[in-house]
Amino acid sequence: MYSLEYDIEKLRSMAVRIRRYIIEMTHRARSGHPGGSMSSVEILTALYFAIMRIDPARPDWEHRDRFVLSKGHASPVLYATLALRGYFPEEELSGFRRIDSMLQGHPDMKGTPGVEMSSGSLGLGFSAACGMAAAAKLDKKDCRVYALIGDGEAQEGIIWEASMAAAHYRLDNLTAFLDHNGLQIDGRNEEVISVEPLTAKWRAFGWEVLQVDGHSFEQITTAVERAKGIKGRPTIIIARTVKGKGVSYMEDKAEWHGKAPGDEDRDIALKELEVVCSEC
Repeated sequence: MYSLEYDIEKLRSMAVRIRRYIIEMTHRARSGHPGGSMSSVEILTALYFAIMRIDPARPDWEHRDRFVLSKGHASPVLYATLALRGYFPEEELSGFRRIDSMLQGHPDMKGTPGVEMSSGSLGLGFSAACGMAAAAKLDKKDCRVYALIGDGEAQEGIIWEASMAAAHYRLDNLTAFLDHNGLQIDGRNEEVISVEPLTAKWRAFGWEVLQVDGHSFEQITTAVERAKGIKGRPTIIIARTVKGKGVSYMEDKAEWHGKAPGDEDRDIALKELEVVCSEC
């Protein structure tokens, strides 16, 4: 069973469900990273429900497309997406960050169905994705590899080492997303270490660069289809997003990078998302 052909309204409805799970998971665990999880919801929703060739019943299917969450602290969005896509029961989400759960604070490829690479140490997941794409080329497989990195993560030197290798080996089966919400745990990117000019940097490193509104399914899916047609070099899609997207008090606030919602916060967030869901 390949990915589903979802219309835009169904994708939007799924995104709301994922956001609600992110709030519930981090609230229940009293820890986690909701802000950067919320900003990347549309990217993962589009990949898992409209784009990637996958089969949740066979997570190790040889010819599947791969997705690597390099910014592993955003595990809530990956776990919620995997559960809703059918990799494991949604009830497992209640165990997020519990010591005996399959859903640890950062993705574990040995413990969670559908997780392609253990990640958390910034930059390593992206490097692994480049390796997966290179291996697929060597094995003459037609699968594609997708990776998601954060803009704060782009301050890591290993990101640029891997990007050089990907361009050198002409990995046109690799598409990376950069979740550009402008914030990291210590504040705004430009105040910590500026990552600009992102477009010029990635082009200089030999990548095709596309830019989208990271909350627009139309733009995300169009960009991915364009990336599939680009030959001889990898593609990065710079997605402009809003940290904490979908919950008013979280939006564009660095403090919600790694802070879990309390009881009142949870109730407000779920109420706002309930209203949005009713409008889908």
